[in-house]
Amino acid sequence: MNTPFIRNHQYNFIKKQTDFLLKTLRTVADRRVLETVRYRSVLNVIEAFPTLTDNQQQMLQQLSTFETQYDFQKYLSGLESYIDPFPQITPKQVQKLFPKNKKLKVPDLSAIDFRYMTYLSWIDIATNKLFIVYPFEGQFIGIEGRITPTNKKGYCLFCNRQQQLAFFTVKTKLAKSSPDDYFSIGQYVCIDSDECNHSITDIASLERFIFSTRA
Repeated sequence: MNTPFIRNHQYNFIKKQTDFLLKTLRTVADRRVLETVRYRSVLNVIEAFPTLTDNQQQMLQQLSTFETQYDFQKYLSGLESYIDPFPQITPKQVQKLFPKNKKLKVPDLSAIDFRYMTYLSWIDIATNKLFIVYPFEGQFIGIEGRITPTNKKGYCLFCNRQQQLAFFTVKTKLAKSSPDDYFSIGQYVCIDSDECNHSITDIASLERFIFSTRA
């Protein structure tokens, strides 16, 4: 039985390294350069994981042995069985994260492939609100805010890729402030969360933003 240990953003990062390595193999003839790139690609992948067993590390190190697009694609397909999916969540759990929204429209969770998801997100067009659910240390964090499409491309805070953007604004308050003392935090993020989830390779910016809204 395969034990999942690769999170979605880590799988995306591995794909990014395989793309770079394959491009190098196609364009560089110098064997010394190729060996350096192979070594660096594997090292980058290993460093993306805080902990690994010996078997897991050996599996990831196989990346340096491949030559063709078919080899890399077969390798990535094999890693899919080791993806640790977004934790199982029910509509009732989602609703509890947003208690003030009595008429919250929860997306069809049964239609989502949770393997390729770092955060759950959807837009309520009627209210122009974006909802985000993020798993952290065995619990779920929910944040909501206003979403304003920009109708232009730029770099998303979460995935750091050039995508179609929207401006996401979340109201929050300081821990010791009065109940009515709010301020807003805003960032440009992907308007298409599926594209974002398939592009994100690091969760640092996402987590900083989420935690900044819970000051």
